[in-house]
Amino acid sequence: MRILVAMSGGVDSSVVAGLLAEAGHEVIGATLQLYDHGAAVQKKGACCAGQDIHDARDVADRLGIPHYVLDRESRFRNAVIEDFASSYARGETPIPCVRCNQTVKFQDLVALARDLGCEALATGHYARRVEGPAGPELHRAADPARDQSYFLFATTRDQLAFARFPLGDMPDKAAVRREAVRLGLAVAEKPDSQDICFVPEGRYHDLVAKLRPEAAESGEIVDEAGRVLGRHAGLARYTVGQARGLGLPGAAGLRVAALDAARGRVVVAPAAAIPVPEVPVGEVNWLIDPPTTPFAATAKFRAREVPQPVTAAWNTEGGILVVRPEHPVISAPGQGCVLYDGDRVLGGGFIRASRRATAPDPVDSSAPAA
Repeated sequence: MRILVAMSGGVDSSVVAGLLAEAGHEVIGATLQLYDHGAAVQKKGACCAGQDIHDARDVADRLGIPHYVLDRESRFRNAVIEDFASSYARGETPIPCVRCNQTVKFQDLVALARDLGCEALATGHYARRVEGPAGPELHRAADPARDQSYFLFATTRDQLAFARFPLGDMPDKAAVRREAVRLGLAVAEKPDSQDICFVPEGRYHDLVAKLRPEAAESGEIVDEAGRVLGRHAGLARYTVGQARGLGLPGAAGLRVAALDAARGRVVVAPAAAIPVPEVPVGEVNWLIDPPTTPFAATAKFRAREVPQPVTAAWNTEGGILVVRPEHPVISAPGQGCVLYDGDRVLGGGFIRASRRATAPDPVDSSAPAA
């Protein structure tokens, strides 16, 4: 096959290119320059900028395959970085890796691959593409610790049919690094990318403040009755379920219950009141035919969670998936909810607010009780 390999410059995608070339495929490497690499060229653990582009080119030279660098900086800024900042301004907690996979990587690279006459696009994601009776299925990786299927829930069925994930059956990351050594790749011991790739030094609050200043403005911290308890340092610093950093004297046991973006307020409540029995999910992407009746599944509400039993009901007219976990969960708007049947991904979407974000008008906490 002629296969386009998305090469980030890291060990995972480099091994993918090496294994496919070794297997006799005609491999073409493509690296996306996604943001200004001036600030990131010396940043350890970055990707898609600076030294990583050079590393990808060096691996391609070592393997004897053609390699292209595509400038997608403007596209990435509009589809991922601006969306990231806007999400915080709406009182959400975004997952930019999903947006990046959903837009720049799978839309743009699949289009490029087809333009080059390729029969598939291969990436270094830890997930498995399994041929099922009704077509390709997305499954969790063999190594649960490395599984990235959660971040691929927005991959469409057409994109999945075109995609390949050669690392999905690897037992662990050590095995991938051993393959890199065997293939003679200089990136064999290169550290994994960390945190948010486009945020130098991990200071995402600075980026959000620059793009959406309202998300960095100070405001009131109130309880669900509207009682003012203190001040916060900007909505972008908080997420539902958060307990640390509230700065409230005598606030032990309180957590963030909701973010009221309209009024610029952080609403807090006792920890026991934070989990919810029902989670609404929007922008749902189905990798199966959308169910017409409620069904049982397991779900992840955060990337590092173990899937837990749920009942899900799809509202075709409203486009909202209502997920009812076996036990109440903490659900942060903007995060992903991904449904599984065993290891198979059924579909997923973005969590919407599951409780009323607005509290009554603030009251003076120092006023005497009636």
